Amino acid sequence: MQMDRQSHLWRNAVVLPAVSRVAVCGGTHGNELSGVYLVRERLKRREDGTEPVSVVAVMSNPRAVQLCVRYIETDLNRCFTRAALRAPISEASPYEMIRSQELNALLGPKGSTQAVDLLCDLHNTTANMGLCLITYSDRDWICLHICKHLQREMASTPVRYVHFDIPLNEAYSLDSVGKHGFAMEIGPQPHGVVRSAIFSAMQEGVQLMLDWICQFNSGTLFEGGSVDVYTMVKNIDYPRDPETHTITAAVHPDLQDRDFCLLHPGDPMFLSFSGETLRYKGKEALYPFFINEGAYYEKGVALSLARKRRVEIPSVRSETLR
Repeated sequence: MQMDRQSHLWRNAVVLPAVSRVAVCGGTHGNELSGVYLVRERLKRREDGTEPVSVVAVMSNPRAVQLCVRYIETDLNRCFTRAALRAPISEASPYEMIRSQELNALLGPKGSTQAVDLLCDLHNTTANMGLCLITYSDRDWICLHICKHLQREMASTPVRYVHFDIPLNEAYSLDSVGKHGFAMEIGPQPHGVVRSAIFSAMQEGVQLMLDWICQFNSGTLFEGGSVDVYTMVKNIDYPRDPETHTITAAVHPDLQDRDFCLLHPGDPMFLSFSGETLRYKGKEALYPFFINEGAYYEKGVALSLARKRRVEIPSVRSETLR
């Protein structure tokens, strides 16, 4: 009976190309230090050609890393739309626009057969989000299986799959350059600070990702199952003064640090500086994340809201490597 089941799984598995080229990027935001130090450690290593998968480590925004700032002139992680990558570049162009095209040439080009098979871009958040894989597809079986693997193996760290429902042409972040890709976002960690527990979780997540890829490439059959996917619905800004546009409230204590805990209509959302509780006025319960993210004050985002649904994923195996 067990043999019949395995035979059935093998015959019905989705067959996907091997993931032979992987990029692990850090420092896309120069003050998100777990990825910066993890990439520095990987850059110390010398590949001897015996590894079953080729891994390139990239420091995405070296100037911002040197100054320990998020970016120099503009947010690099908003520079990878198709239009931005095709824009003419001159000496007057923002540094990050120039750098995005350099990275696209190194790791892409985006949407081409030459692009790396999988791009993992390392990020930290000040929000209490655990470890999240953030991607543009809710049907990328490679990314979903990697998430499922991390959820199974990282018992002490909550692992979630976040989906931004944006067409690839409009996808703006570095991870969209790979054939498969995601941002590995881990928090809470203040920007400009490295915390050992957060760094260790990121290091473990990257190693488990590479272990899964090696097993997949070697012909291992991975059974299907399900993964909860959080699809982003909208962003919520802080309450602001209509004349000065300065914020007039902070995230309510009952909401702070409760990322991915269901927010119901009428629940406290903000506490004004004059002491008034401002409540969630949405018509449906949604899941908040990136709550009070430090880097998003400039973007006018106090938190994001998502719908959760369970996505069934098929069994997968790789094509035979030549």
